[in-house]
Amino acid sequence: MRPGSISRVLALSTALAGLTAAAFVTPAAAEKLPTVDRAPAPSVAAAPQNFTHPGVNLNTAQLDFVRGKVQAGAQPWKGAYDQMMASKYASLSRTAKPRAVVECGSYSNPNYGCTDEREDAIAAYTDALAWYITRDDRYAKKSIELMDAWSGTIKDHTNSNAPLQTGWAGSSWPKAAEIIKHVYANGSGTWANSARFSTMLRTVYLPEIINGSNSNGNWELTMMEAAVSVSVFLDDKASYDKAIGKYLVRVPAYIYLSSDGDLPRTVPSQNLDTRAKIVSYWQGQGTFVTGLTQETCRDFVHTGYGISSVGHVYETARIQGQDLFPQVGERLRQALGFQAKYELGAESVPSSLCGGTVTRGLGPITEVGFNALNTRLGYAMTNTQRLTEQGRPAGTNNLFVAWETLTNASNPN
Repeated sequence: MRPGSISRVLALSTALAGLTAAAFVTPAAAEKLPTVDRAPAPSVAAAPQNFTHPGVNLNTAQLDFVRGKVQAGAQPWKGAYDQMMASKYASLSRTAKPRAVVECGSYSNPNYGCTDEREDAIAAYTDALAWYITRDDRYAKKSIELMDAWSGTIKDHTNSNAPLQTGWAGSSWPKAAEIIKHVYANGSGTWANSARFSTMLRTVYLPEIINGSNSNGNWELTMMEAAVSVSVFLDDKASYDKAIGKYLVRVPAYIYLSSDGDLPRTVPSQNLDTRAKIVSYWQGQGTFVTGLTQETCRDFVHTGYGISSVGHVYETARIQGQDLFPQVGERLRQALGFQAKYELGAESVPSSLCGGTVTRGLGPITEVGFNALNTRLGYAMTNTQRLTEQGRPAGTNNLFVAWETLTNASNPN
């Protein structure tokens, strides 16, 4: 055999030996995954030249659509409006309960002002909606009273749940403030302390949320929802871009599509650089199917938080002139459909999914995403539609989601 042939045979033998050895490497001993394969290339975010106001989750055309439907007594909007007005959040006798320091531990234990802050923020938003629909100034003034009470008091959030708590409350305050500042106070009304409220959002809320979180994905998604919303209210382009950028990395790391490959995408800062680490982070789920989320096998309640924030940011960005469908639209559609299917019990849970058992409880979180993708873009979403219509009127989860049948059902604007 010629020397060249001998070299080729030896090279081939070496390669085959390497492949054979690799086939028997245990997962625990596997080499780290290449970072480039795990992390998506971040998309460039660009804040609008001028922000649209009101423009957090709802714009003027959407609000006018809702007002017209309620005034006409049309369903499901009138029923959803009646539900909202009968809730504790619309009470004109509500008294704010602000605290200088809101301390929230894991699962809100301890709970020093956590529930009060979230619910006062939802109430301020509820009152703002009530004013827009009725033009009864008592509701605008109550919304202002609640916002003023907190902006004149709160200084900090502390303990382990501080970032999440700030995200929850920080998602509701700007929704209220956008309507009050840019419609009520831009017309016949006044809001003397609006600048102080802006200072509160900039100094107490934004620093706690803008840098994101490496906890379960619903944390960072809720925090980025709040950061985007606060940035719109503050006309803060730099913070808006930063929050959208983090969102565009987190969403693909939260919702799996088969096009991602054998494993889900990851957030680089989490260092999920082996299969074992990724499976552990995905609640022990090692079989990945389109529509699965990072928290599906934890429970549907937390999964619902994450999906809700994906939809809220998508909608606010659309109002601000950014089309994020290419980056997140299909993921949102598939996540809604996948979770809705099992929430409804439309199919039995296979043993390959969460060991054959899921913990249901998705919550009132489907209206925004369903409207954005079905009403506006025309995508058929059979299971999501069934779950959405079955749950109407969608109320509130008492954290950061409220009255979305009223605001988003079949809203084409």
